[in-house]
Amino acid sequence: MRKTRLGPQSLRPNFIRQWREYRGYSLERLASMVPMDKGNLSKVERSIAPYTQPMLERLADALMTEPASLLIRDPSDHSGIWSLWDQAKVGEQQQIVRLAEAVLSFRHQTGTDG
Repeated sequence: MRKTRLGPQSLRPNFIRQWREYRGYSLERLASMVPMDKGNLSKVERSIAPYTQPMLERLADALMTEPASLLIRDPSDHSGIWSLWDQAKVGEQQQIVRLAEAVLSFRHQTGTDG
């Protein structure tokens, strides 16, 4: 029976590199902040090596964001709600939430889709 070689593990892309660049950090600086080896951090950024939950939380703390943001959103994309959210102060974020809730409530009450 012939053995076949499998390629590298297929990992989902992430936005860790984009967050690092958005914050103006070099690979070396972020690696020292986390702390971890810069080569391993580079592999995680490129989805060549997996991340762990504790690693993701340390990276998020260093990059001043939430762990989920490192996986689902590009901070350089200024076209959406997250860009507005990032610019808002805490009190303004609460207002944004209340306004969004009001819009959704109105839609539900009127049975409209827009």
